[in-house]
Amino acid sequence: MGQKVNEVMTPAPVAVSPDTTLVEVGDLMRRHGIGDVLVVHEGRLRGLVTDRDIVVRAVAEHRDMSRTAVAEICSTNLITVGPAADADEAVRLMRAHTVRRLPVVDGDRPIGMVSIGDLAVQRDERSALADISAEPPNT
Repeated sequence: MGQKVNEVMTPAPVAVSPDTTLVEVGDLMRRHGIGDVLVVHEGRLRGLVTDRDIVVRAVAEHRDMSRTAVAEICSTNLITVGPAADADEAVRLMRAHTVRRLPVVDGDRPIGMVSIGDLAVQRDERSALADISAEPPNT
């Protein structure tokens, strides 16, 4: 029997409200050594923003980082997975939708995040991706 998503996910993901500025989001990413932050309103998942989103949708468009709200650039059409799903299902979803991370939700409430790196460590801890994913972040 394979592992479940809740066994490999990162619990308690960093989340912000939709009106949080990109400067604040970037600071959270730096402090936590992460590349993604969930956007949550009234406890419900509303979006996901990545460091790449900030670069492509804000920096490259010359937006004012201190005035642009994360809701203006975050992805809102999210692929999610439940905590009881098999880790193989998370891999299948990532492949099918070409994404590197999936919010783990209980209903529409986020409880974790599972990344391609989490799954690489779980599947083959000797792989290059697992080695890279297990290293502390560059801050």
